Amino acid sequence: DLAARGLPPIGQPANSDTLWNFIVAELGETLAEFAPHLKRELLHDGGLILLDGLDEVPDAQQRRLQVKQAVQDFVAVFKPCRFLVTSRTYAYQRQDWKLDHFAEVVLSPFTPAQIDRFVESWYTHIGAIRHLDRRDTQARAELLKRAIRGSTRLSELAGRPLLLTLMASLHAWRGGSLPEKREELYADAVDLLLDQWESPKVVYDALGQPVRQPSLAEWLKVDRAVVRGELNRLAYEAHRAQPQLVGTADIDQGKLVASLIDVAARRDVNPLQLIVHLRDRAGLLAARGEGVYTFPHRTFQEYLAACYLTDHGFPDDLADLARADVNRWREVTLLAGAKASRGTTSAAWNLAEALVCCDVPPVNAAHEEADTWGALLAAQTLLENDPEHLKQPAKRNVPKLECVRLWLRAIVERGWLPPTDRLLAGNALAVLGDDRNFDELITIPASPFLMGSATLTDDEKPQHEVTLPAYRIGKYPVTNAQYLRFVQATNCEWPTRAGQQPEKANHPAVDVSWHDARAYCDWLTSEWRASGRITTDEAVRLPTEAEWEKAARSTDGREWPWGNEWDATKCNNGELELNGTSSVGMFPAGASLNGCLDMAGNVWEWTTSLWGEDLMTPQFKYPYDPADGREDVAANDEVRRVLRGGSFYYDRRYARCAGRSRSVPSDRDRYLGFRVVVSGYLSTPLPSGPLHSGTLEKSR
Repeated sequence: DLAARGLPPIGQPANSDTLWNFIVAELGETLAEFAPHLKRELLHDGGLILLDGLDEVPDAQQRRLQVKQAVQDFVAVFKPCRFLVTSRTYAYQRQDWKLDHFAEVVLSPFTPAQIDRFVESWYTHIGAIRHLDRRDTQARAELLKRAIRGSTRLSELAGRPLLLTLMASLHAWRGGSLPEKREELYADAVDLLLDQWESPKVVYDALGQPVRQPSLAEWLKVDRAVVRGELNRLAYEAHRAQPQLVGTADIDQGKLVASLIDVAARRDVNPLQLIVHLRDRAGLLAARGEGVYTFPHRTFQEYLAACYLTDHGFPDDLADLARADVNRWREVTLLAGAKASRGTTSAAWNLAEALVCCDVPPVNAAHEEADTWGALLAAQTLLENDPEHLKQPAKRNVPKLECVRLWLRAIVERGWLPPTDRLLAGNALAVLGDDRNFDELITIPASPFLMGSATLTDDEKPQHEVTLPAYRIGKYPVTNAQYLRFVQATNCEWPTRAGQQPEKANHPAVDVSWHDARAYCDWLTSEWRASGRITTDEAVRLPTEAEWEKAARSTDGREWPWGNEWDATKCNNGELELNGTSSVGMFPAGASLNGCLDMAGNVWEWTTSLWGEDLMTPQFKYPYDPADGREDVAANDEVRRVLRGGSFYYDRRYARCAGRSRSVPSDRDRYLGFRVVVSGYLSTPLPSGPLHSGTLEKSR
């Protein structure tokens, strides 16, 4: 409003008077005499000044610079006051109009409790204005709260006040229900906004008499579908031309009016009246400033662009856009795929085929980044729109699905795409079928190596040389799919839902205690001996911490498995902020010299070694000596066991090869997992206690 009505002419500077005069003008005649008292109060005693919508100032003709000048000078003059300025986060990233000496904070999303409170208040309001029975409104509020809690997608949307408001409106509009699919939710939301924008409206003339204002479609004398089609086109063109990859695009008023007049059946449309009609109605387009319109949220811009692309050149044009600029067209592609698939799921397969247009190149051969993005979007399209047929696709779709699957495996194994997107590829691969050999073992030859650290925590000192016999260790941590087979075979307890989620089948098994891990090793020993994979003189067990550290750092004393320079993108650690486990092996650049994967980050891994520190047992100090009792597998459950590797939650200090932690053997947590070792009885470094004291019964 200030930009539209209160700024000096273009090119002239603005100051504190600019903003103060605007405030006085907004008081109107009734409160005009209050202005001097307000000014004196603010100058002497202070107050809280709220300036909303900094990002809504149109960027043309340097209006934002004038607003910045006005605000900065106003702050300097009204020193006792405190100021709160709001802006969408994306818009405030531009350095040239950031406000000086302002602290920046991000508005938190609604908490679950705040979402519940909003829904209850919303339906109390709806009940009052619709004269509904109180019990009915409470029941509807409960239905909406349950719908939000029961859907990850709706929960994500509900944290944003704008979308929660729309969701509540839609729920009430539909009589107490919401569509489950995202595309259908957006479609209904757009219909609701269009309905609000389109509906006839009662306004009052100069004499206070009610006058019915026709809907936009009535006024233009065109079918509502024609108006919607034009909005789809405008959204597509605005999205395509928008320089930023976040937020909504500005739509020039002249272009908007011209496009609507162009489709109007009547030829006497007054452009000025049309502008008033658009500006004064809240709906699918909103005025962002003088001569500038925008969609209420990027979601709607993307959805309308998707609607346009399903009707124009689908799927090839859409696939070309997505492959060339995935950050701009990713959401549009997924929404378009979902919309097109409403009629027939073959649309999803056609889009997937257009997105993946070649086979995976050989190992070490060059690849096109567009192909990797296309494969990820193809997988997401199929998972969202035809999950029922992924296990048994139609014969004509089998080659398409296999091509997508092989691309996903290559993305994970070869480290293509940024980690956040590689995580999505790994999850999709788990559903489509991850056929990597998760039982693969790496041979660690007999040789001395440096253990511990010379400079860091006392728990790792002194650094010293340890010689171990040869052994084999798992290339990967044990996965959910592997551990689930053990659980099903033995009916043992596993208090986690992650292992039953198809998209996490290739993630490390978590919520596994030390006893659980040893019971798995006992079971696997029997399985592998029966199949001839290991001899009767060999056994599967947990590694000692010395075996674990040697596999991670090899013999050159390196700091991290990949070398001596920290790189947060080479492992799933807290600094990468994936905030959960990831598909094993998706950080090939972080492999140890021996070829072991995920030895930094992802999950803490149990070892057999005792840390000590119960009431009766002191901490075992370095140098590491397997004969001093620290490898006693029969020690009581109050004595802590050593953990290695860090996890997705911890920073670089714990991702080091020498990094150590500990926990009691009965502990289960979402960041505790393990990997296995195979060795012969004669070569085992476990001198104290039985090699396999853990039993399935104890695990239960």
